[in-house]
Amino acid sequence: MATALVPIELPEWAWQRAEIREALRERDMGAVFRHVQQYGGASQARIATAVAMTQARVNEIINRRREVTRLDVFERIADGLNMPDDTRHLLGLASARDARSGGRAFDLAAFPEIVRVYSTQAAAAEDIQQLALSAKQLDILAVRGLGLIGLNDSLLRSSLIRPAGQKAPRLRVLLLDPESAALAVRATEIGESVESLTEGVKLTETRLRELSGACDLQVYRYKMHPTWRIIRLDGTMFVSAFDPGWEGHESATYKVMETPHGPLYRGFQRMFTSMIETGIRTV
Repeated sequence: MATALVPIELPEWAWQRAEIREALRERDMGAVFRHVQQYGGASQARIATAVAMTQARVNEIINRRREVTRLDVFERIADGLNMPDDTRHLLGLASARDARSGGRAFDLAAFPEIVRVYSTQAAAAEDIQQLALSAKQLDILAVRGLGLIGLNDSLLRSSLIRPAGQKAPRLRVLLLDPESAALAVRATEIGESVESLTEGVKLTETRLRELSGACDLQVYRYKMHPTWRIIRLDGTMFVSAFDPGWEGHESATYKVMETPHGPLYRGFQRMFTSMIETGIRTV
């Protein structure tokens, strides 16, 4: 007889249902848990024991008050729900046998890091802001960053002010150096004066200094021609591109999740770290 000490067993047909597979692609563990309750008859307490969480945490996830972002937690959930390999793949996880053996994990084509594509940053705004509320680490790569962090109504600014007793996040921001040749090139590309773009960067730096008491803050300037615009919230990135025809917030935005062997997340993070190491710190 099944007990709370062994993984939950769902019927094979349940894992093939479109709504479960879509929830897995979105990494929406709240929806997955609700489907486990529906198709497996499992209580929140039973799910909690199977995936090594407290019942309170499972309740928060089910009711969308908390999201799962860490790879080790996804692995625990996959193991606790005894997910078939093709289902694990939708989460970007290795097959159960490969995960145990430490062997070659997967064909990258079967383990997408890009889990969602938005037409613009505005279309991704709700998703970004929800993750930002609890993120411990925020990294931002922008040109001037006013719409992301520099203004009171910008995308991320309000999420940095945490309630009393909650640990302040760590924030690292890379902005285009106003004195670089790249800034003049970018100003020409978007039909803006060098003076206006320069003042925009400086305004963001000034407004970021106001946040130095609210979070662990580092601000740097970089000199290279801007290509990528990055928002990293713990293990999730939102990546868009700068182009002569549009600004970063107008670009399609890709939601990129950290996966065990995926090159995109790791590559963007490595680039960001390198730019921090070679940048000029201003705040």
